[in-house]
Amino acid sequence: MLHSPSLIRRFAAIIYDLLLLISILFVATALILPFNAGQAIETQQIFYSFYLVTISFIFYGWFWTHGGQTLGLRAWKLQVLTFDCQPITWLQAFWRFSGAIVSWGVLGCGFLWALIDKNNRCWHDSFSKTAIFYNLTK
Repeated sequence: MLHSPSLIRRFAAIIYDLLLLISILFVATALILPFNAGQAIETQQIFYSFYLVTISFIFYGWFWTHGGQTLGLRAWKLQVLTFDCQPITWLQAFWRFSGAIVSWGVLGCGFLWALIDKNNRCWHDSFSKTAIFYNLTK
């Protein structure tokens, strides 16, 4: 049986995923250092920021479109699905990822919206027509 998870459960999954994503971004950075003559990457290099955002999107997009669960979501028995409980597409993953950046970008207000939404949905859930579900049977 699927239910809407609490905001605390969502944040717990986010922390799990963040730890894994940080390690992936370290490896991704190490892979491109030889192309920068082994020098530290400077903040003026817009390519680097775009590269890390792209790697992050691929990380989340792959898991969301292939089973709907990242490691953090799996640990907390959560799953990303469409509103009618179907697997999401890459386009929906893109809108969800982009919307989550906006949700964080306004001091987390997009996430806190779940506290007042009748379906416990964040801005990026509504924006992408996807949602996080809690599976009580797993």
